[in-house]
Amino acid sequence: MRHGKKFNHLGRTSSHRAAMLSNMASSLILHKRISTTLAKAKALRVYVEPLITRSKDDSTHSRRLVFSYLQNKLAVSELFREVALKVANRPGGYTRILKTGNRLGDNADMAMMELVDYNEAMLGAKEESKAKAKTTRRKRAPAKKKTEAEGESVQAASTEAKPAKKAKKPAEKANDQPAQEPKEEN
Repeated sequence: MRHGKKFNHLGRTSSHRAAMLSNMASSLILHKRISTTLAKAKALRVYVEPLITRSKDDSTHSRRLVFSYLQNKLAVSELFREVALKVANRPGGYTRILKTGNRLGDNADMAMMELVDYNEAMLGAKEESKAKAKTTRRKRAPAKKKTEAEGESVQAASTEAKPAKKAKKPAEKANDQPAQEPKEEN
């Protein structure tokens, strides 16, 4: 029975799977984007995200731990120098998996895996969406806030001192009206 054994073995021995994930993680860190099968991408996400989290703390101990997983000096130095700086404020979710369809030979589900902070196209779209005004489809909450704001402005306007109008006497009202001129006949 395999109770509690959740991870995907990917049809490989333990040593082959570890070597493959190490190589894929190094490629992902160096190239920022790789294309692979969906199952391998999901297994790689579980493998590489703790390494990226470890890279936020740049110490000799964390570098040695990450090197024990990656076995690639270039990938470790790239991870600690560039990638760690970009993901410093991100609390997790450093990778993105995009499905790309099926492979022609064996119809395997293919996916593109990339580091989130390195996709300029999606970062540009995010900036544009932030620039747009945020609208919601709800009617009650925004309308309620708007009426409260209007109510406050009406109260503020009514409390301001308005210049008093002089009351006109009834006799003056008649005198204020312009006299009608007689119509000329031709």
